[in-house]
Amino acid sequence: MKLMFVKRITKKEKRYTKSMGILYTNVTYINKKLLGITLSTIQKYRNTYYGEIKDCKACELSK
Repeated sequence: MKLMFVKRITKKEKRYTKSMGILYTNVTYINKKLLGITLSTIQKYRNTYYGEIKDCKACELSK
């Protein structure tokens, strides 16, 4: 059994951009875990409709 491992989780989130308005998108989180407890989020990103991978800092979380 591994003590420390990396896990990838995908959640559906509501994002807001000025050009597109409210956007529902799948956001993938890459977390570092120790015995099942999340220590830190290494990266979070989202896939666009055209297959591009974008960082979540490009979208604001609220209006």
